[in-house]
Amino acid sequence: MKFLIVGLGNVGNEYAHTRHNIGFDVVYAFVAKHGGQFKVDRLAYVSEVRFKGRTFVCICPTTYMNLSGKAVKYWMDKEKIDLPDVLVVVDDLALPLTRLRLRPGGSDAGHNGLKSIQETLGTTEYPKLRFGIGSSYPKGRQVEFVLGKWSKEEEPLVKMKIDKCVEVIENFSTAGIAATMNKINNVEFTL
Repeated sequence: MKFLIVGLGNVGNEYAHTRHNIGFDVVYAFVAKHGGQFKVDRLAYVSEVRFKGRTFVCICPTTYMNLSGKAVKYWMDKEKIDLPDVLVVVDDLALPLTRLRLRPGGSDAGHNGLKSIQETLGTTEYPKLRFGIGSSYPKGRQVEFVLGKWSKEEEPLVKMKIDKCVEVIENFSTAGIAATMNKINNVEFTL
């Protein structure tokens, strides 16, 4: 059993720990929990970890968000991982900060990273874990909001949700996507 876990984000210190890089932060947390180390490899930071007899190839693409699909396709092909065993972790403006949503497919919802993956793979039918970042920004300030850092008030909830995402990745691999969706999709996360 082999899985490809993809965290979407942008490389560079100016993007570190921004809302748009939550995919990186979730995958870093998953790898850290399971004692892995990242190395720079083709198109991505890559780490391989094991959990309950399963192998996880974890990548954070170094292609920048708009070309994420190149890294996903390369590592799927290299590691011979099928679409249902790929999980892409991504920020989502349409979901409040209190929510996570796991789905086996679905549109890119205007997200450039997902758009790139969809174009490269030729399908929207691959699992996505959407991390709600909310949309509390003034009109016309979406880019600044998405590329901005979490507020001090948001940080404890973000940390809690990152830990929950690590569990979601584990459950996705052991219990399957349907059971994991039932467990997570209707939960309102609060401190």
